[in-house]
Parts: sequence; C-alpha cells; structure tokens
Amino acid sequence: MPKRPDLKSVLVIGSGPIVIGQAAEFDYSGTQAIRVLKEEGVRVVLVNSNPATIMTDPELADATYVEPITPAVVAKIIEKERPDALLPTLGGQTALNTAIALDKDGVLERFGVELIGANIEAIELGENRELFKGVVERAGGESARSHIVHTMEEALAAVEDLKYPVVVRPSFTMGGLGSGMAYDEADLHRICGAGLQYSPTSEVLLEESILGWKEYELEMMRDKNDNVVVVCSIENVDPVGVHTGDSITVAPAMTLTDREYQKLRDISINVIREVGVDTGGCNIQFAVNPADGRVVVIEMNPRVSRSSALASKATGFAIAKIATKLALGYTMDEIPNDITQKTPASFEPVLDYVVVKVPRFAFEKFPAADPTLTTTMKSVGEAMAIGRNFTEALQKALRSLEQKGSELAFPQDADPRELLRRARTATTDRLAQTQQALYAGATIEEAFEATAIDPWFLDQFVLINEVADQIRDAEVLDESLLRHAKRHGFSDAQIGSLRHMGADVVRGVRHALGVRPVYKTVDTCAAEFEAFTPYRYSSYDLETEVAPHEGRSVIILGSGPNRIGQGIEFDYSCVHATMALREAGYETVMVNCNPETVSTDYDISDRLYFEPLTLEDVLEVIAAEEASGGVLGVYVQLGGQTPLKLAQQLADAGVPILGTSPEAIDLAEHRGEFARVLDRAGLVAPKNGTAVSFEDAKRVADEIGYPVLVRPSYVLGGRGMEIVYSEEALAHYVEHATEITPDQPMLVDRFLEDAIEIDVDALYDGERMYLGGVMEHIEEAGIHSGDSACVLPPVTLGPDVLERVHRATERIAAGVGVRGLINIQFALASDVLYVIEANPRASRTVPFVSKATGVQLAKAAAMIGVGRSIADLQAEGVLPTAYDGATLPLGAPVAVKEAVLPFTRFRTAEGRVVDSLLGPEMRSTGEVMGIDRHFDTAFAKSQAAAGGPLPTSGRVFVSVANRDKRTLVGQAKRLVDLGFQIVSTGGTAEVLRRNGIPAETVAKIAEAGGEDGAGTVLEQLHAGTVDLVLNTPSGGDARTDGYEIRAAATSLGVPVITTTAEFGACLQAIEAMRAYEWSVTSLQEHDARLQQAVEASA
Repeated sequence: MPKRPDLKSVLVIGSGPIVIGQAAEFDYSGTQAIRVLKEEGVRVVLVNSNPATIMTDPELADATYVEPITPAVVAKIIEKERPDALLPTLGGQTALNTAIALDKDGVLERFGVELIGANIEAIELGENRELFKGVVERAGGESARSHIVHTMEEALAAVEDLKYPVVVRPSFTMGGLGSGMAYDEADLHRICGAGLQYSPTSEVLLEESILGWKEYELEMMRDKNDNVVVVCSIENVDPVGVHTGDSITVAPAMTLTDREYQKLRDISINVIREVGVDTGGCNIQFAVNPADGRVVVIEMNPRVSRSSALASKATGFAIAKIATKLALGYTMDEIPNDITQKTPASFEPVLDYVVVKVPRFAFEKFPAADPTLTTTMKSVGEAMAIGRNFTEALQKALRSLEQKGSELAFPQDADPRELLRRARTATTDRLAQTQQALYAGATIEEAFEATAIDPWFLDQFVLINEVADQIRDAEVLDESLLRHAKRHGFSDAQIGSLRHMGADVVRGVRHALGVRPVYKTVDTCAAEFEAFTPYRYSSYDLETEVAPHEGRSVIILGSGPNRIGQGIEFDYSCVHATMALREAGYETVMVNCNPETVSTDYDISDRLYFEPLTLEDVLEVIAAEEASGGVLGVYVQLGGQTPLKLAQQLADAGVPILGTSPEAIDLAEHRGEFARVLDRAGLVAPKNGTAVSFEDAKRVADEIGYPVLVRPSYVLGGRGMEIVYSEEALAHYVEHATEITPDQPMLVDRFLEDAIEIDVDALYDGERMYLGGVMEHIEEAGIHSGDSACVLPPVTLGPDVLERVHRATERIAAGVGVRGLINIQFALASDVLYVIEANPRASRTVPFVSKATGVQLAKAAAMIGVGRSIADLQAEGVLPTAYDGATLPLGAPVAVKEAVLPFTRFRTAEGRVVDSLLGPEMRSTGEVMGIDRHFDTAFAKSQAAAGGPLPTSGRVFVSVANRDKRTLVGQAKRLVDLGFQIVSTGGTAEVLRRNGIPAETVAKIAEAGGEDGAGTVLEQLHAGTVDLVLNTPSGGDARTDGYEIRAAATSLGVPVITTTAEFGACLQAIEAMRAYEWSVTSLQEHDARLQQAVEASA
C-alpha cells in the first residue's frame, strides 16, 4: 500500500526536557521522523519544549513550537494549525500521555485530527497492566502473578497472597519512576505510598518477585499487512532487579539456545498482533528463570523507546524512520533499506559482531544518595561499543565511559570473599567486583550464587583475566601477544599498567610491530550485500573496509556519553558543524560512542566511526582517514570537555586542530596566563589564588576574605565546587577533595554575594567579533550557570552595561586567541563588571541562544574553523548585519531557559529525596525554554514546561534566611494583594506581621518534636493544602527545617523556590497568568517578528 494521499500536515509531539529515563534517544528518533515526513511532502508541525535538541531547529519542521507539552497548550496548537494527524510515538511517555489526554478530552475529535503510528486501544492494552496480562495469556505466554491496587489497604491485602518481596510499579510513569522492591511492610508503605502519588491514575501494580532471573528484550516492527520483523534481541548482563536502562546490555542475546530464542520470538509476534500495533515499533521485555526455563513477559512499550535507539545503532536498521513511513501508510516490503539499497525493511537484520551498552551514572553529584541500583532508573547516559566478540566490545564500552576506574583492573592481592559479599548488592561497581573476585580465585559457581549473572558472562570475565595474566607474565611483548590482547579489547593503558610502562610506550611498540586496527562496517546483513553507508567500528582483524575518499576529511570529535554537565547541547553543536561543513563541500567524519544522539546517526556525516573517545582510539581513526585520502583537520571545541582534554595530545602527535588552538584553550584554563589577558584588557576578576594544600588555601582565603568559592581546575559542570563560609568548612573541603596536585591545583576565588550573573556566547575570527547573545541569570551568582534560569535579551541590564559586556567580550576573545565560539561568564556586583571565567569552546547555552535569536552559532563557528571570516558569513547571510545578540530590537521575543532537576530519582538509603538546594555544582539533567513577547509570560511557560507549573491562587509557605527578610516583605505584600494566603514559621512570620502582612504561623519542625510533623508545614504539604514553597537556606546543618520542607515538597511535586530573586520572577509570572491567556507562537513566526522589528527600528 503506497503512501496515503489524505495526510497533508502532521503534528509531531517531542519528549520535552532531558530527564533520567527519557533522554536524547527521543531527539534522535524525532529528528529522523521529521526528515521522513518532509521528504514525503507533508507539512510538519512540532511541539517540544527542549531547545537543546536538533528536532527543534527551525529549518527542520515547517512550524516549530517551543512550548510546554501540556494537553491545554497542544490543544491550542491544534486549533491554530489544524493538522490532519497527530504522531505521538516518537516523544516517549510524555507524548503518549499527552495524546491520550487529548483523545479523552475530545480535542482530536473536535478538530478532526487522526492519531497515526499508534491507536488508543493499543496504547491502553500495552500500558494498562491488567489488560496486558490478558493479552499475554492469549498470546500463549505468562505474566508474573500480580494485583492492582489504588490504596494502601488494598496493597496490604495483596501482599498476603503474593508474599514478600514484591515489586511495586506505578502505571503510566517513565523510566521506572516510583517503582522499587518492598521486602517488608515498612518498605511497602514507603514505596507504594510514593508510587500512588507518581502515577497519574493513582494506580499501582504489585507483583511476585522474579529477582535474579535473566532479562531479555526483543525490538519488533509490524505493518498493517501483518509483516512482522524482529529487529534485534538484547540481553541484560545484570539479572532482573536492575532497571534495563541501568544494566549493561548486549546485542544480540548471547545465552539463549535456538529453541528458547524461537519461543520468545513466537510469543513476541503473538503479543504485537494481539495488541494491534500495526504501524511501527515496540519493545517487549522477558524474564527467564535460570533454574527451570519458565518464561514470563514483563512488559511492552507500544512506542519507540530507549531500547529502539540502541537497536537502531546496533543493527543499522532505522527504526524511527521506518516507523514514520509505516504511519504514512507504506508497508515494510515497500521501504528500501538505506544501507544496502537492495533489501526491503521486511528483511530482518543479521549481526556479525557484538554490541555492548554500558550506562553512565552521576552519583558523585548527589553524595547523600543511595547508590544501590533498583528498578527505578538512575543512569544519566550510556556508551555503546561494537566488537568482533563479547570481550572486545565490553572493554571498548567500559573505556568509552571516561570515568576514572571504569576500565577493568587486575589487582593481585584482592580478597575474593569480600568482593563477592559486596557484589551481592547491585551497584555501579558490581561488574569490576565480580571480575576481580574471579581473578583472585573465586569460582564461577560462587560468583553466580552471589550475583545471579549468567555463568556464560562469568566465563568471559575469566577469559579476560587469563589474557591479563598472559600479558603480565610474557617474556616480551611480541606481535602475536599484542594482537591477542587487542582482540580481547585491552587498551594500551591497560597493557601498560600490567607491564609497568606508559601507554605511549606500548603504542610505540605496537606501531613498530605493525599491530593496527582495521575498520569493519555495520551493514544490517552480515556482509551478504554491499553497504553504501560508511558506519564503522574498529577491530584487530585482517582486512579493512575503509574505502579511499577523494577530499581531505574534516574530523569532528563528539561528546561521548551524556552526563550531568555535558549533555545533548554539545551534540547539537557537533551536528550543526557537520551539516554546515557538508553543505560547504567538505567531507565530514564523526567519531562518537553515544547511541542516544543524532550525531551517531549513519547519514548525518559522510562517515561515522563508532569508537571510544580516548587518545588511542581517536589517533587510530585519524591514521585510517589519513591513509585513505588525507585529513584536513580535527575539531575538538564542539563536544564539551571530552574532546577538549585531547587537544594538546593530538597537537603533539602532529594532528592539525581546526578552530581555536590548543595553546589558546590552555591559556583560558591557566590562572596566571588568563589574569595577564584580563590585565592587558583592563578587566577585573574576583580576587583569587591557587592552592595545593590546606595551608595554601587558608592563606589565600584569609587574604581575599570569606566567603570563597573553591574548586578543582579543569572541570565541567562545576564538579567539586563549593562555597565556603568559614575556615572549618575549608579544612573539610580540602580533606575530602579529589586529587589536588601541583599540576592540578585547587582554585580559590572571592565569592561575590548578591551579584547578577551574566553569560555571553560569542564568535571571533581573529579580527571581528559577533556577539551571539547576552543572558541574564535570574538566580544570583553562586548557583551554577547550568542550573540557573536565565533570560535573553536581559530584562534588568541597561544599555551601558551591555556596551561594557560587548567591549570586555571582544578583548577577551582577542587576548585568548579564539577562532570560533567562546563562552564568558561575568558577574555584576555594585556596578563593577567582574570576569568569572572564559571557555573557548561551544558551551551548553549555544542551542538556547541560537533558538532565541534565530542565528545558528555552531554552524558559523564550524565555518570560521576552516578559514571563513565573520564578514564572509555576514555577506552569505549566515550571520545578521543589522543586529547582534546584545542589540536585539525592543520587539524581539523574550526567551527564558529553565533547568530540569532529577531530585525525585535520588533517594538516601532511608528512602528520602536528596536535598533540592541549588549551588555551584551542576545537578540538572536538561533544560526547557519558554518564549513569548514578554518576560512574565515567557517565565511562566518555562516553569510549566519544566514540570512545576505555578499556582494562580491558594496558599504559599515562606521561610527565609535573615539576609532575605527585607526583600521578602515587598514580595509577600504582592502575594496577599493577589489573594494568596501566607503560611510561615517563627522569625519570618514575625517580620511579616510587623509589616502588617497577615500570615498563619506553623511550628518549626525541629521544635514540634512529633514523628509525623503534626502542626508543622509538613502536615499541610502532605494534605495538599500548600501550593508553592519559598525557602532560602540559612547555612548551618543540613538536617534543619529547610531540608525537611524542601524534600517533602520535591517528592510531592509542589514547586520549591530557593532564592528570592527567582521568587520575584515567579510573582511577575503569576500576575501575568491571572491577567492574560497564553498564546502559542512558532519559532518561525517569532523570527519573522524579529525581522520586522529590526526593519522598523532601522
């Protein structure tokens, strides 16, 4: 059946901000879908609140709405745009839930909008646990025994039948939010109580424990002619009990017999038919009991999921692209496979290699959090690697994580009993503990008993350990030994540490002996047909598949696995660079190891190398490109800190670096050198010094005066930063700080209180500067720029300040020697402009600035790197001439960026939420953007999009530190005038009453003494009578009232504001929400308005 002629325009719903459990994979699938729809001549309308994505680029869809993804807002867009159909299967749970709500509210019917890609019945069958049990039975499978409950009483009754431990799963949540294992009644009260709140339908499933079983998933596709293909089978190395997103996974499945695999395949095909998914993909998860082979179907997702991105990258089968074509009416036999160009999509992919995915965690950001892995997903990113066997793929994936200690080590004096005791609990160290226990003499049987990891994987760890011993004990490192080690994935660094030599020495020996990797192709068909897309991975095999290329290649190093502080924003810059360079006629090569991103899509660059971003792997890719046609140069400034760290070493190896030079990158990081740049430019930085010991640090702090900001050098995302108010706190910091060495001293800065922080992104070509954007932070300095809300154009800075910022930016860019992008942070305190830091690279605000001002900064930066000037780019229309980011006309839209924080996922060992206080260390996983004509509405939109919509009436709890009480009086007065009731404690209530502001007083938690918080604000929060919390911290002990209040409000989803500056913005937003109804405007319309405003002011 060819394409349906009646679909002229389609609305695509994105997945919103990046949160744990719903990450960049939906940007990747959404971008593919939009490209397919455009190719098919359909008008595309998109709604997505996340500015850091490629899918929200104004040139992709016809109308791009960066608006909150709520049913009310999407209904307005439908009313305005009148699409023929809605495609909700590419935006994760957010998009599905929104589509279900729009269907229930009758919006789709009212405007005649058809749901394509999925039908409501199929979604309900797949998502509703009780209905799904029936599906599984009819499909010849079985489910775990379970009960559905809506109250705690029902839960306690259900446990009588199921017996502890039970698994608790709330319905309609994403990434296992709110789920967990209850071992006794106290656990049940805690987990099930929270689960009832997290589930939008207050429905929770309790089921028998299948802990320790083997977990598998199958990624499936089906079309309306009932063609079904299994795209990929995936096996979890960790047994059931760890969320699949937090588990190391391997494709294809390794430990299934053919008969078992066929059984899973049959059940899956029956399930997908029974559910009625007939235009797209779905993924089905199984558990298999290792004792007797009993198979249980865990769940299915009737949409493109995290596993689909992994399956796509693992097989080269473009799931999202094909799902979109199916939604338009095609069938699989009509869709050609891009890679082979001969086989149709109904041809099942075959793998002649092994793929391993390893998750990356961020527990170091939440020291109070319990690092045990459970059924609630906690990882913030993942790395994938491809090898010819399991050991090679596993070791490559581990080194792709870029975390200290992520590569396997081989200590000779470890205690196997102790290691296995620790490995009984699932944590991020379990793999290494198990492997080292085996190395220290534990048997495979003992390791299996402790971890329930399949003996086949344990045997592979033993194999790695045997190779390590061979490397350690060999007389001499000869060619056959090196080849053997490399075929099992050992890096030069690992070989070096086993033989007590540097990694560079190992590399020298290896090159002298001619042991170099070859590159193989991911081709979907195990080399049965020729592949036309160069999507490659390295292996120490015999023949290479790298074909000669005509032009010299431009290599872009990506940003590796997502993490807090380095997310999808950097991938955005890499993708923009490759797009601009290809358009200008350059051959581009992408090197990256993150399966979630757009950059690792096989048709974004001319060639893709799916490789770890370590010096060894990158040098080998460059050598292969050099040998097959030459390399023009490498970009290291686009992917964040990951490739930036390699800049100097690559230059030392004779690799040409495009854009800003390694010397300039170093100069900006080096305290003394950078201070000289500022001196020559006549600029000031906060007083500072460097220290390598506590005595040093104390001397510096006494000289410049407390409070001071302390941090290690060379960090991204403010890792290890703290504001220290006293000498005791400084001693504590130095004692617990990680590696402080003379090469990497700690930095001590005077902390500016009550300063306005300003963020600037600019381009410099050696002669001229283009100022991309000036962002004013809403929170005061001292909160990491990645976590602070910011507004562009600035709303409280006068033209004279912007002029000073402009001059300072130009002088710093020239002084550092930037060729491309630079990000500078300033602080304005008592009308003095201080320079906090300069980063000569693409920053995390580049996508936000590009969307807010309609200027593609990353594309311009890439062109500057190959020698174009800003004047050239202005002549070509890439950059505007009539205005820049500091001189936007008055009619320009106002954009607000707000951070999205993952506190609900991180709990202490007692099950409480970690503190939601913001500070100088970055903790947000993603961001949203609100854009409107006026700041107040833009801010209100940003809060709604970030999942904490502001109330327009009700009760507000306020409790502030002494330094904020003066500001609060005016703010509280406005609240009362707006009809809000105020609830407060002790000192704050007294100040308010003295100023004639009525406030209900509640007891302080510490004084109430009651276990359940009776008589305090906690009681009111749990009763749902408090709608907004303002609580500014007064320093001191973390176990104070503030923490209790913030933790309770965060876990109940009540908006918590922790600075009076942001509270002021909230008041403006609340006033606007009460006075005006929101309008929805696409980026394309905003841009047209901006151009009109420019012409009007010219």
